Amino acid sequence: MQQLVLRAARSRVGWAKFARPISVDAQKLNSPLADIDPEVTKIIENEKGRQLRCVNLIASENFTSVGVLSALGSVMSNKYSEGYPGRRYYGGNEFIDQAENLCMQRALETYGLSPDEWGVNVQTLSGSPANFHVFSALCDTHDRIMGLDLPHGGHLSHGFQTPTKKISLVSKYFESIPYRLDVNSGRIDYDECEMLANRIRPKILIAGTSAYSRHIDYARMRKIADDCGAHLLADMAHISGLVAGQVVPSPFEYADVVTTTTHKSLRGPRGAMIFFRKGQKGVNKQGKAIMYDLEERINAAVFPGLQGGPHNHTITALAVALKQAQSPEFKEYMQQVVKNSTALGESLSANGFDIVSGGTDNHLLLIDLRSKKVSGGKGEAICEFVNLVLNKNTIPTDKSAMNPNGLRVGTPAMTSRGLCEDDFVQVGNFLGKAMDVAKDVQEIAGSKKLVDFKKVLATNPPASALALKAEVESFASRFPTIGF
Repeated sequence: MQQLVLRAARSRVGWAKFARPISVDAQKLNSPLADIDPEVTKIIENEKGRQLRCVNLIASENFTSVGVLSALGSVMSNKYSEGYPGRRYYGGNEFIDQAENLCMQRALETYGLSPDEWGVNVQTLSGSPANFHVFSALCDTHDRIMGLDLPHGGHLSHGFQTPTKKISLVSKYFESIPYRLDVNSGRIDYDECEMLANRIRPKILIAGTSAYSRHIDYARMRKIADDCGAHLLADMAHISGLVAGQVVPSPFEYADVVTTTTHKSLRGPRGAMIFFRKGQKGVNKQGKAIMYDLEERINAAVFPGLQGGPHNHTITALAVALKQAQSPEFKEYMQQVVKNSTALGESLSANGFDIVSGGTDNHLLLIDLRSKKVSGGKGEAICEFVNLVLNKNTIPTDKSAMNPNGLRVGTPAMTSRGLCEDDFVQVGNFLGKAMDVAKDVQEIAGSKKLVDFKKVLATNPPASALALKAEVESFASRFPTIGF
């Protein structure tokens, strides 16, 4: 094993200039991926092919940039660095500290935040852990939190539970009480939210969604939080890129804490951030300053409370993405995302789809399939078969998240590949055709069961399905893939 230890830095020109020759075994371990693992290489190449020939409409996905991928696959992955910059539990973190400090600096710059008023933790590994970190930092066990109900467009990590089961473990450690949409308008029922909040007095009120296509009234949510004495947490995971691009309202003027993932509309690596207020909050009756105490509590909840070493390659890649998010080109990209979402919504309506809330203000749409007489599960299955990749989703009247009546679609990923409004009109037409094909499949299946529907697609797909699959593949393959 001693032969595997490299005693000199690798030369820029290759492996030739080592002070001590590297062993044959070590050379083999450092061979290219295609040489050492053809199976994984084949899987990756197959995934590249899938991404090329498919229209990706998953609202929570995107294609990140070559620069971000380069940082993700860099030597920053090799370092352990428990703790925070300047306070690590391992040596050798000089450049890791530089990368994390740069990432935090760029995070504040991207959203126009003063370092005197806001701080940010970039070590949290993903969006759901980020929310749990905040709950753990600001609540005691069994304190109450309140967020938008999952079937109404909220997120699982906000504490979803059914009458018989705590689906998200957030609801096991904290008491989660949901507010909902007005089912007639498809918009957040702020009056109900206010009534419930004043009655139950949650410790945290969450302004954030996962399948909601309209702007959030952050000013109203701030007032509700103030009236019931809650911290206001804005979960902007889906819209963080749109906020950075200044095409949707920002939560930062109103929230105490803001969480976000970094791989959706922001086009970064798969990670997360927690922003928290700093400095003076106000004055008490005696005229003394009241200071925010969020920074220490949230940082301690992340490490050492719930995590060990951060993923330094992700933090470094996020710094790259945040720099890109400050560019004029990124703002133009975000403007195009919203234009494309509007065009897709109009095309869907023209193809007879019902849209929850009647349209969109952001990057996504929630489709109600009941008028098409196709379930969300079958809609997702037929779309995947014909290379339209999206996800089934609950709509406000659904009783089961496992058997929903909706589909969620979004425009960030395909906008990254260069699609414009006219292209998304065509995508809406494809979705209309896909629902017609679904009826053909249901006839062949002779059953309402999803398993029988999928069996037909796997063994005896109708000619209409094969024709649409070829048409979508030809369309998608015209647009360059991003990142490889």
